[in-house]
Amino acid sequence: MSDEQAMGTGVPQLFGRQLKRLRTWSGMGRAELGARTGYSESTIASYEQGRRIPPRNFIVQSDEVLDAHGVLLEMVDEMERAQYPPFFQDAANLEKEAVEWHVYDARVVNGLLQTEEYARAVFTMGRPLLDEETVEQRVTARLARQVFFSRKPSPITSFVIEESVLRGRLGGRAIARGQLEQILLISQLRNVAIQVMPTDREEHAALTGPFTLIETTQGRRIAYVEAYKYSRLYTDRTTVRELEEKYSLLRAQALTPRESLAFVEKLLGET
Repeated sequence: MSDEQAMGTGVPQLFGRQLKRLRTWSGMGRAELGARTGYSESTIASYEQGRRIPPRNFIVQSDEVLDAHGVLLEMVDEMERAQYPPFFQDAANLEKEAVEWHVYDARVVNGLLQTEEYARAVFTMGRPLLDEETVEQRVTARLARQVFFSRKPSPITSFVIEESVLRGRLGGRAIARGQLEQILLISQLRNVAIQVMPTDREEHAALTGPFTLIETTQGRRIAYVEAYKYSRLYTDRTTVRELEEKYSLLRAQALTPRESLAFVEKLLGET
């Protein structure tokens, strides 16, 4: 099953049936439910048909308005997972409980750093094509992830980004400039270190591609590696240690955070 098909089946479809059943039992039309929750009638229809995934706020409001006694609230966590492509759902859960999050990016700017416009360009240009509702759903979910940076206590976070990623003009010059500005803004956070891997480096410890290193509140150390349509979480100590060694070398080979900040500022002036 494709990611697009998965969006309209399983949990979203089950939630939609429950929502429609509760609304019908209450004698309420879609327009009235929409008016009482702040959404349009067509949006309510999309939720009931499993074509769109409602935000947490809508689920909470609907449970109260429809006097559902917590029936809809029980599905909040599952619906939040369903916002993401199936291959990312496990990593999204870990992201919420991580105390450390370290990323090497070699293809596009990491989702946690993306602007709305950059994220939309990523999802719009991908193949196979996503329909507009799915694109907007993915963009909304990606931006919602950025609450990560305001969590307390703040997760210790670092990014090593290939220079070629930053020089790319995905979506056009204006979007590229906005993305560089976003990176500069996030780099000011005390718990975040951003480093650039220059293309002229003669040594490179991670030619096999991007990965993420995670430490949870329980002290578990996990590695996440993403590939086309699939991803894998590694928990065995041997594999995780190998990737930790790669990342340590990458950080030593890359520009320092201060040098990287200056590099991005210079690049912004050229873009």
